[in-house]
Amino acid sequence: MSETWLYPTVLLCIYGFFSSLRPSEPFLTAFLMGADKNLTEREVVNEIYPVWTYSYLILLFPVFLATDYLRYKPVLILQATSYIITYAMLLKAQGVLAMQLLEFFYGLATASEIAYYSYIYSVVEPSSYQKVTGFCRSVTLLGSAVGSLIGQILVSEAHVPLLTLSIITLSSSCLAFLAPWFLPMPSKSLFFHQREREPRDKTAQGLADQSEDYQGKVPLGVNEGTVMLKERRGGTGGLVGVLKTLGADFVKCYSCRTLLAWSAWWALSTCGYFQVINYSQALWEKNLSSKDFKIYNGYVETVSTLLGAFAAFSVGLVKVSWAVWGELALCIFSVVIAVSVYVMDTVRDIWVCYISYVIFRTAYMLLITIATYQIAANLSMKRYALVFGVNTFVALLLQTLLTVIVVDSAGLGLDIFPQFLIYGCYFAAIAVIFLIAGLYKVATRSSAAAAAGVQSGSAESETDPSDGETPSPKAGSVI
Repeated sequence: MSETWLYPTVLLCIYGFFSSLRPSEPFLTAFLMGADKNLTEREVVNEIYPVWTYSYLILLFPVFLATDYLRYKPVLILQATSYIITYAMLLKAQGVLAMQLLEFFYGLATASEIAYYSYIYSVVEPSSYQKVTGFCRSVTLLGSAVGSLIGQILVSEAHVPLLTLSIITLSSSCLAFLAPWFLPMPSKSLFFHQREREPRDKTAQGLADQSEDYQGKVPLGVNEGTVMLKERRGGTGGLVGVLKTLGADFVKCYSCRTLLAWSAWWALSTCGYFQVINYSQALWEKNLSSKDFKIYNGYVETVSTLLGAFAAFSVGLVKVSWAVWGELALCIFSVVIAVSVYVMDTVRDIWVCYISYVIFRTAYMLLITIATYQIAANLSMKRYALVFGVNTFVALLLQTLLTVIVVDSAGLGLDIFPQFLIYGCYFAAIAVIFLIAGLYKVATRSSAAAAAGVQSGSAESETDPSDGETPSPKAGSVI
């Protein structure tokens, strides 16, 4: 049985590692604004980078449906092809329009990530989900960290031109392209291809039963659960059925207060995270130009990735009642994120900027891991994909609005420093929202506990001990 999960997991990890190994990534802005592409800061920040946000948003839902309908493997191949096109254009193409087209293909590649993270669930047993998920996610972080480190060493120690980093990234993408072709084709998928009605995932149900806050659970009974669709030859009927099922699941999932709270933070913070990550290199370039000074973007990306991975791993070792303190924890760490972004913007020192960026990424990856666990613990595997997809879509929708208003030359087209001031205020607003939610939740629980104590005391006083027997203690009374 070990071979059933080992073979596809190894291939998927090989693909994830080489597709994430991008030495050119930490130096992309410097490359575009350097002698090779000769683009201005305004062209890069206000005209080129926003295209990724728009294309990602537009393509996310169609790719989500296509991924399930085509059973993952073709979309993985499409993603690998998109990466090759992206980095080939980065090498050869010139001009704003060509770079905008490049961003479109990169948006297609990132929208196709759903295939990478969901493929494995269709070819392994539920008992192996946690293990293979850990492998697949860890190897992408490792590939990203190794790529950033290689890029920095080559730039600062070997003094290679930035164009060489793009060649290495393209070569890595070509290696990654080979792996998906050897993956086994799944016989089923989460929504479209189900040969028979299948029982509820017992592992996910068991996690839900162990949730700390029972009131926050999404009902997952077999009678109320998502109905698995029988495999159909006609695409139209299957699509309509899937959309109806998704709509019903959407209403049921987001009627849960706890899941809604974590999902709200997920969408709001991921929107701001994408903005900071996308434009941080432009901020660094403004603080310390790569044309005049040696830059260390690769080391910063490596350290922040590894610390973020360590923070995500440490979540499982910390015992906290997230059902009680979740909102206040989100508030506190959102303040940390807001302060780090504000410091990046106002303190015009590159080292302070680097350190603030590391703190920012570490805090975000810590919280997003907690949010992921809290959401997944209350969902079946099918609803897991739906909720995470919806949360990402809402994050991209908010990011698109923010980009159109703040970044895009069609909107305000602000300089990079006012942009980051707005991002800092944005995270501060998130902190305020969850402070209010956390205080309300604590006050509500305290009131409920006090009311329960009064009722318990009243019930005890009504017991008549005159017959000489000692009354037994009641539930909820202080012993």
